[in-house]
Amino acid sequence: MPQVIVGRTPYLSSEPLCFDMPKRGIEVQQLPPGELRVGISQGRLQGGLISLVDCLPLAESMRTVAGFCVATISRAMSVNLCTNRPLQDMGGARIAVPEDAPTAVKLLQVLLSLKHSIEPATLVSSHDQHDGILLVGNQGLGYRRFTRQFPHQYDLGEEWHRWTGLPFVFARFVVRSDLAIESAKLIEDSLYTSLQDWADGVYRISGPFDSILMRPQDILRYTQGIRYFIGVPEEKSIALFGGYLEQLAGI
Repeated sequence: MPQVIVGRTPYLSSEPLCFDMPKRGIEVQQLPPGELRVGISQGRLQGGLISLVDCLPLAESMRTVAGFCVATISRAMSVNLCTNRPLQDMGGARIAVPEDAPTAVKLLQVLLSLKHSIEPATLVSSHDQHDGILLVGNQGLGYRRFTRQFPHQYDLGEEWHRWTGLPFVFARFVVRSDLAIESAKLIEDSLYTSLQDWADGVYRISGPFDSILMRPQDILRYTQGIRYFIGVPEEKSIALFGGYLEQLAGI
């Protein structure tokens, strides 16, 4: 069987999906979300997690693997908007957003414009002057470091759940449509095993998760707030978000 290479984001949230893969000889590369879709399209990767907005619609060259995803049940914990004034006063504000988190940025725009009826803010780089900052992934988990400058924090997963009563899907696991059946099966089996083994594995880590200063029990608590398989609520959420994106495009 040819070498199977998959991609994942460098975020802690994707760790449980890939926990088992190296044991099966699957090479796992950590890449920014935007590079994952390109890598799969160009054939450098056979599969991986791609941002939800890159699945709406999904390119013909890719297909989803069962229902594997990264979805927050309620609070995201790792997707936080931190601002220097209350959200209702952020009309026309400058908000710094990451370049490699397209779904989180779109979710922010939907929440500002359609939920809170706030005039679309100017989105800038973190190097520019800004009144708020969107922190995503491992950086989002460490948002408390920003509380002095930005005392108002908003968890976007929680904002979405309060508004819709639904979870929010940030990414889906896909493979190339032309991937050999045995390779696709290897990836799918490993995804199932990864999720089953994750909890036991994380408790075998003796110290804190150094890159984000989290203890094993805190990591487990965080990942328990994530749903890794799409069910009816997640399907409804994807459809609703897609409709909001169309509505946003018409503003």
